Amino acid sequence: MKRTMQRLQAFKFELVPNGEQQRNMRRFAGSCRFVYNKALALQKTRFDSGEKKLGYAGLCKLITQWRSETRWLDETHSQVLQQAMKNLERAYQNFFEKRADFPTFKRKGHGESFRYPQGVKLDPGNARIFLPKLGWLRYRKSREVLGTLKNATVSFRSGKWFVSIQTEREVERPLPTSTSAVGIDVGIARFATLSDGSHIEPLNSFKRHQQRLTRYQRAMSRKVKGSKNWHKAKRRVQRVHTRIANCRSDFLHKATTTLSQNHALIVIEDLKVKAMSAAAAGTREHPGRKVRQKTGLNRAILDQGWGEFRRQLEYKAAWKGAQLIAVPAHYTSQTCPCCGHVSRDNRKTQSQFRCVECGFTENADVVGAITILARGHRVLACGEPVLSGHSTKQEPTEATQGIFP
Repeated sequence: MKRTMQRLQAFKFELVPNGEQQRNMRRFAGSCRFVYNKALALQKTRFDSGEKKLGYAGLCKLITQWRSETRWLDETHSQVLQQAMKNLERAYQNFFEKRADFPTFKRKGHGESFRYPQGVKLDPGNARIFLPKLGWLRYRKSREVLGTLKNATVSFRSGKWFVSIQTEREVERPLPTSTSAVGIDVGIARFATLSDGSHIEPLNSFKRHQQRLTRYQRAMSRKVKGSKNWHKAKRRVQRVHTRIANCRSDFLHKATTTLSQNHALIVIEDLKVKAMSAAAAGTREHPGRKVRQKTGLNRAILDQGWGEFRRQLEYKAAWKGAQLIAVPAHYTSQTCPCCGHVSRDNRKTQSQFRCVECGFTENADVVGAITILARGHRVLACGEPVLSGHSTKQEPTEATQGIFP
């Protein structure tokens, strides 16, 4: 095994552009949105007529034609427009590989961004960055940029412009500083319960700001759409959303950093968050049941950020030399870690677990975390996922037997 590894890392900073640079960045983002939507409409037309979709090379050829027909596209760097085509191609690929929904048209004011694949220069001593056709821009330097610059993405969020600089560098392959293993059961009442009995309290960022957000959204709905007062109210709503997202991101980064530093093996559930948070409204012919309760549950699930939690754990575990394993999530809190008995009757309340076979009692989330860790050990030992376990009785295995005396 090589002693070194390539490490990709992004460094994000707030830009301090002047008035002309701000206007140009808005124009660049609008140009990228224009060619993306135009290409998506063309792909849909070709699909409806039975033609094969255009690849990335074919779409880039169309950009030259569109720039001759629409002169204001010439003001945008050509490679920035090509990156928009690459994003569309990736969106199609994710759809066909069932990783995402079908690509949708971009709306003005939502996800305004553009990317430079090359031509970017960095002057860290003076806290400046050079972007083609924009010139030198100041940025708020909060840390040093490490590695070779690969690309830069400029984005607009809540009235501010940011640049995300992706770098690549070769580092020593890390070794775990700890030898412990931990299973993690995520939830709502407790954000994460560990197999050692400890837990992480949830932040509930959206819930904390929900009342103020509702008040601002109600005030915005009473303004004339497009008026100055409407735009002021919209900026207030955006600031609250940004605050919620920043608090959640800070919480998740701190939690994942601590877990990846303190454990050599981390086992989590392979949760399908999208399916778990699907709406229960149903249709007019077949309406859903308990729609209001399911809506509140979906809101609480999405407020936790389980998907982002797993994404951060994946790359931080690799950076720290730890190993991350995702195991099936079925029956984790209904399986007794002492005798291996699986039954719904083992967990009659949300928080309490009591085995009907051997009488073992523990917090249900702790039991789930212990079962998750045992399944992770089984995956490492057998090299394959555990069985689905549909029977009500499961014989104890080497991975589960003897966890408790």
